[in-house]
Amino acid sequence: MNRQQQRSEQGYNDPDSDLDLDLEELDPVSSSHSPPRRQARSSTDYSGRIPLRNLRHGGRRRQRVVEDDLEPLVADEDALGKREEHAGDDAPLLANGSLRRGSLLDLDAEARSRGWKARLRRLLPFSKRHNAIALADETSEDSTATNRTIQVGSRQLTPFPANAISNAKYTPISFLPVTLWNEFKLFLNLYFLLVALSQVLPALRIGYLSTYVAPLAFVLAVTLGKEGWDDVMRRRRDGEANKEPYVVLRLEGHGRAGTAKGKSLSGSKGVKRRKGDRTAELEREEEAVGLEDEPSARVIEVRKSAKDLAVGDVLVLEKNQRVPADVIILKSIATDAAVSEDVSSAPSRTSEALMDLGEEAGDELHTPMPPNEPAPDAGGEAFIRTDQLDGETDWKLRVAASLTQSLSASEYLRLRITAGKPGKRVNDFAGTIELLPKSSAAYDPQPSEITDAPTTTTASAPLTIDNTAWANTVLASSTKVYAVVLYTGPQTRAALSTASSRSKIGLLELEINSLVKILCILTAALSLLLVALQRFENDDEERPWYVSVMRFLILFSTIVPISLRVNLDMAKSVYAYLIHRDQGIPGTVVRTSTIPEDLGRIEYLLTDKTGTLTKNEMELRKVHVGSGSYGGEAMDEVREFVRLAFAKEEGAADGALWTPSSGYGGLANATRTRREIGVKVRDLVLALAICHNVTPTIDETADGEKKTSYQASSPDEIAIVQWTEAVGLRLAHRDRRTMTLHFAGAPVVKVEILNIFPFTSDSKRMGIIVRFYANLSHQGDDVVFYQKGADTVMSPLLAPNDYIDEEVGNMAREGLRTLVIGRKALSPTAYEAFTRAFHAASLSLTARDKAISRVLSTHLESSLHALGLTAIEDLLQPLIKPSLETLRNAGLKIWMLTGDKPETARSIALSARLVSARSQTIHPILALRSPSLCLPALQPLLASPSTTALLIDGASLVLYLTHRPSAFLSATLPLPAVIATRCTPSQKASITTLIRSATGKRVMAIGDGGNDVSMISAADIGIGIEGKEGRQASLAADFSVTQFSHIVKLLLWHGRNSYKRSAALGQFIMHRGLLISVAQTVFSIHLAGEPVALYRDWLLVGYATVYTMMPVFSLVLDRDVDERLTNLYPELYHELQAGTSLSYRTFAVWTGISLYQGLVIQLGAQLLAPSPTPGSSPSSTLPDSRMLLLSYTALIINELLVVAASIETWHWSMWVSILSTALLYAASVPFLGGYFSLAWVIEMGFWWRLAVLVGGSVGPVYVGGRVRRWLRPGIVGKVRG
Repeated sequence: MNRQQQRSEQGYNDPDSDLDLDLEELDPVSSSHSPPRRQARSSTDYSGRIPLRNLRHGGRRRQRVVEDDLEPLVADEDALGKREEHAGDDAPLLANGSLRRGSLLDLDAEARSRGWKARLRRLLPFSKRHNAIALADETSEDSTATNRTIQVGSRQLTPFPANAISNAKYTPISFLPVTLWNEFKLFLNLYFLLVALSQVLPALRIGYLSTYVAPLAFVLAVTLGKEGWDDVMRRRRDGEANKEPYVVLRLEGHGRAGTAKGKSLSGSKGVKRRKGDRTAELEREEEAVGLEDEPSARVIEVRKSAKDLAVGDVLVLEKNQRVPADVIILKSIATDAAVSEDVSSAPSRTSEALMDLGEEAGDELHTPMPPNEPAPDAGGEAFIRTDQLDGETDWKLRVAASLTQSLSASEYLRLRITAGKPGKRVNDFAGTIELLPKSSAAYDPQPSEITDAPTTTTASAPLTIDNTAWANTVLASSTKVYAVVLYTGPQTRAALSTASSRSKIGLLELEINSLVKILCILTAALSLLLVALQRFENDDEERPWYVSVMRFLILFSTIVPISLRVNLDMAKSVYAYLIHRDQGIPGTVVRTSTIPEDLGRIEYLLTDKTGTLTKNEMELRKVHVGSGSYGGEAMDEVREFVRLAFAKEEGAADGALWTPSSGYGGLANATRTRREIGVKVRDLVLALAICHNVTPTIDETADGEKKTSYQASSPDEIAIVQWTEAVGLRLAHRDRRTMTLHFAGAPVVKVEILNIFPFTSDSKRMGIIVRFYANLSHQGDDVVFYQKGADTVMSPLLAPNDYIDEEVGNMAREGLRTLVIGRKALSPTAYEAFTRAFHAASLSLTARDKAISRVLSTHLESSLHALGLTAIEDLLQPLIKPSLETLRNAGLKIWMLTGDKPETARSIALSARLVSARSQTIHPILALRSPSLCLPALQPLLASPSTTALLIDGASLVLYLTHRPSAFLSATLPLPAVIATRCTPSQKASITTLIRSATGKRVMAIGDGGNDVSMISAADIGIGIEGKEGRQASLAADFSVTQFSHIVKLLLWHGRNSYKRSAALGQFIMHRGLLISVAQTVFSIHLAGEPVALYRDWLLVGYATVYTMMPVFSLVLDRDVDERLTNLYPELYHELQAGTSLSYRTFAVWTGISLYQGLVIQLGAQLLAPSPTPGSSPSSTLPDSRMLLLSYTALIINELLVVAASIETWHWSMWVSILSTALLYAASVPFLGGYFSLAWVIEMGFWWRLAVLVGGSVGPVYVGGRVRRWLRPGIVGKVRG
């Protein structure tokens, strides 16, 4: 009889056994103060007693299949405080406030959590400890103010937001209020709303209400319809993403497998206990003692839609699946390994095996997952695509957490993750993951008797950005990934990083808005003047003067045409269509259609360098090893050195690999000088082949052939690895632990990857620690730290040398990108000391980066042996030289903002002809340290601004922007070119904003990477290039192009046409409104100031729509010069920058023309067809039908002829619009008998009077325009000849 059986018998035979004690005896406080969880429970039910067997053995037992009341009452405090309690309804409380620990996962938890019992339990009073846990909800994640602790596979205590995606701008309730508010914030819409509402008042009513309501209703209907449709489309796209199904691991804790709730997932019913069944209870208890090796949970796959995912859920992701939330990668298995596991360990799963578990669980797979997982060496790494997150197209390497890669999925319930609050930084993350012991320490009255209790040590490991996959990234590699959800919905990196873009308003709209305000002032002044004249002549007028003023304001409302905004918006759509279909700039996309006119007003162009002016296609051109430089044909010598160093020697052991202890190899037979050079070349090539983040992938071509390609986060890395392959040392294999290099098809070097320190924009370097293998299966003793990076950060870390700085400068002057490579051998003692310090620093949740940096600086980054440096060429974009020269001749001032070195930026500026080497000099301002030096450094720029370009670095730029911003701008704004180097994204945005605010001119920014988005958003017009660095800049921009040279046509041709056409369209619409208002004024004066409408109802609406709209709108297809001339004479762009097409001068000219033509038409009509004598009868105030026919017809023909006279280049649509409008008016006259005297139309007297009026209004204006062009042809007239 074993010890457990003896205890069992002693417990039953001993009258003093504490197995029979009631709860009141053991825990009088909790029993007396805690209300019963089930009121109907019998007082003799054993659930009211404490089975002390569980207390004695709870510290050394695993989770087991037992009844609720047989589980330990006291759980590990840490685990209890961090995971959700799943106590049964009858769980008693101990005096210390600890809840009895139930199973780790309730099979029906999701369903019961929404049931009335779960809600009732939340309302019941608990003990102090449980209340303390509940209070954590008040200060936790919803406020995102604290770190979060996640229990994997369990429902969390803290409420987190749902994972639903919602990009909708409106709700059904907010749609109308919000859209109407946005519309009536605009002055024009508010003005016409007041005019329309005024017609409800009888004293102000002039015509039909529809005359004033219909145009406004049309504008609002178009706008609301567009907004509503766009929002419906957004909701549909959101719905597709939210309904996307995902496989989730449901972890079934054994402690709940047999509850009294009914069926478990396997179909077995819960065992219902009966009174007095103590023997059966003890038997089950004794059986559970031996279940030490059982898994912690049974794993079942279920399907959930993306919106139903919750924090703590374990996802199973496969290739090309979108990551639905921010997750931590727990395990990554190669597809082959995953398939073999499924085939060998579990029955096949088919779609027929799905069963519906309700809305919360989705579709559950009947077959539980096997508890045994592939071996740790089955994988661990995975590649993701982040182009929809940060715009980078290169695959990113991610690795599973070191603690969980070899952990069975059935043990995931023991995992606890601690992470920081949600944040926006997509390239930064710090957290820890803990593996809790299988059995927690519990109360035991006889602890000395327990000799086989398992350890209670909690294992922990740090989590970094390499262990994460953020929402909206895509799993790119052929792997099966298990990942736990960490942040959901609005707390994901993608959601937090999405900021509403700045609302951009075109300069033309601002100018038209100013002119509209002038028109409103003229309208009010004219109304007051007419009322004053009326009072002077009619002192006995009964109508109050303010009523007369309001009536006149309504009559003159056509001066401010509501159709102006509609026509301009329609014109912008035409411009966008013309840009899209332009075959000369294929792939161009207009993403912001409200500012195409600004393309013709640009004065400052801010551009990135890498990927914008250059192709971002890298090719390693040179290497320098201290004793010499190799490039071009000299690379053959490098290949020879590599062959001698790594070729297999005669007599070498089979499978032996090269290590740093191997000696010279084939170089031993060379001369001393050649051997020394060969060793340097070998070490540099080896370092370049090892120190990177490149992973080889095998892709299958369309022909079925397998082709090896490289994936990395930087094209520089790929260029270096391709070069090492070209010289003989090929990267054949890499996973998270090892890397293998081949020479001549055979492995020659294999290393174990111990640590990787990835490149960041702050560190500007990357490093790796490796241990060399002596053969393919046995490790050697050589541990080496390799590091490469920018010369500015690497130089202080190197041991003294006499060539790095000089050679870096030489290569940079050739326009080449340089990297410095260093090495440090580590003894076992040194590496062990580093490992301890690094592990301690990596577990820190606060200032982790600084702590790690200190460890690296102390143990690794000092006195590195300089191996050499590389020079990589970034090829220029096609046609970049003529494009920059054309833009410079067009009057644009170009600023190049780059993060590269000053020397490289200077070389690119000269080679790309951003700066003319013949006529311009480059003045450098570098490494300024004192504000007192700022002003003297600017003096050369002030002396000759037209022939000098500035070269400045980021540190000096910060000094100027902080202490001398005004002096800096006054000196640099007139310069033809500025080259700013070592700029951060925030500095780029600050410069853009500063130029805009200081000059008031239009600023364009163009870039291709995620680091250019802030600059693009801050500019008046942002241009994004779809290039090597992804689509983020393109998606954030107002216009997207495929290469830099396309912006020449975008500015000089489309910008010119858009601006000049919109300017002409706006002025014609205002002319049309002024013309009819002048006619109304003349008629009102004729009636002694009586506010009576001249044209009412359909005549007023038809004049602004069907009778004049199409001819006026056809001006959007006019052009004053050919495209060939804009390229031949880029100086034509100067007049657009000056804004001469729409100005106060042109507005005054058109106002004068409108005044003249209105007077001629209306006054002539009244003289040639006299109106009735005012005051003779009540009807005498109505316009005479013959006069109205003559005036209105002359008005229509006048507008058509003025449009025809202003056209520079005829298009077939212009002929069609003018002729069809004239025919439409002629055809509608017979239906206007209520306004016109139709009988007069067939008389000759009507036609000669009409000819006189039209000739008098149009003739002088046309002749005057021709004379002015002849006397002052302007630059366009001179170019056209």
